[in-house]
Amino acid sequence: MLSTPTTNTVESKERFRRHLFRAQLADLFALITGANTDLVRYDEVAKRLRARQQVEMGTEFVPIAKIVGSVGRYQDFTRTFLPRTNVNQERWARVDTAMNSLEGVPPVELFKIGDVYFVRDGNHRVSVARANGSTYIEAYVTEVKTDVPLTVDDFERDQWLIKAEYTEFMAQTHLDILRPGADIRFTEPGRYEILPRHIEVHRYLHNERIPLHEPQRAMDWEQAVMSWYDTVYMPVIEAIRDYHILEHFPERTEADLYLWIVYHRERLAQHYELAPLSPEEAVITFAETHSELPLERGWQAIRQGLHRTFWDDEVPLGLTEEEFRALRARHDAGEISLAEAAEQEPGESQPDH
Repeated sequence: MLSTPTTNTVESKERFRRHLFRAQLADLFALITGANTDLVRYDEVAKRLRARQQVEMGTEFVPIAKIVGSVGRYQDFTRTFLPRTNVNQERWARVDTAMNSLEGVPPVELFKIGDVYFVRDGNHRVSVARANGSTYIEAYVTEVKTDVPLTVDDFERDQWLIKAEYTEFMAQTHLDILRPGADIRFTEPGRYEILPRHIEVHRYLHNERIPLHEPQRAMDWEQAVMSWYDTVYMPVIEAIRDYHILEHFPERTEADLYLWIVYHRERLAQHYELAPLSPEEAVITFAETHSELPLERGWQAIRQGLHRTFWDDEVPLGLTEEEFRALRARHDAGEISLAEAAEQEPGESQPDH
């Protein structure tokens, strides 16, 4: 016996309520875990990737699992297109009824960037298709060209944003051309924008030491990029490798540790009034107090507590008294940290490092 339209509508509304409840559970769990369950904003991705050129690809069947975002309604549905409370139940149910009848529904319209898709028109149809267990959906696809090869996995933990920042960093520095094989990879967004500042500081300090009658020795940007990589970045990376520090940070990269160690070196030098630590000293003292392995972190906390109690924290963990005195003497002679130099009034002595 064939279902009547009324029966189909009742089933469609019930299906909507079940998936609305699933969306509420997903959002509640996200509040606990800190995850973002919204669809990805197409305009944010396209803007960040500077994606402008569009190519009409025509109609094709697209894997629904590769649809990760939306042009306008990215907060109305969860990342898996579960409907939220601001989605109209009647409209969703009408689409569901049509999709389960001979009437059918027209193709959705999608933007394609890399290997992922964004809904240009048809969010309800994608939501209903997923709710009905469909794995593919008919779509009119417009490909948006970009140099960044995006995949579905890139939208876990903001990997797409890291890829975009990497592309921008290489376009700004040309490090991949100037130093082929340079492997600077971060696990969190917002890190690549720090490195050009490091390069600019390195360039500034170098040029400040040049006598006025030798302006030809001044570094341009390209020279500064190579010099920073060779004399600032790589010595820290080599020390990280020599002391096998990455083993204590299994989910991180050498570039992650570089930034942490540089910050640690500056903070340590400023706190103890020391000259800047060598890459080896910076890495060793960092390893004494930092780890992402639970047992090591607990042991480090105990050691630091004992150190403060019995030695009054006079010499940081990882430095011998001889090394500490040498760094203090260099500081007293005028070799100060970048943080101290930045706090000085104009006209005071500049850092000699």
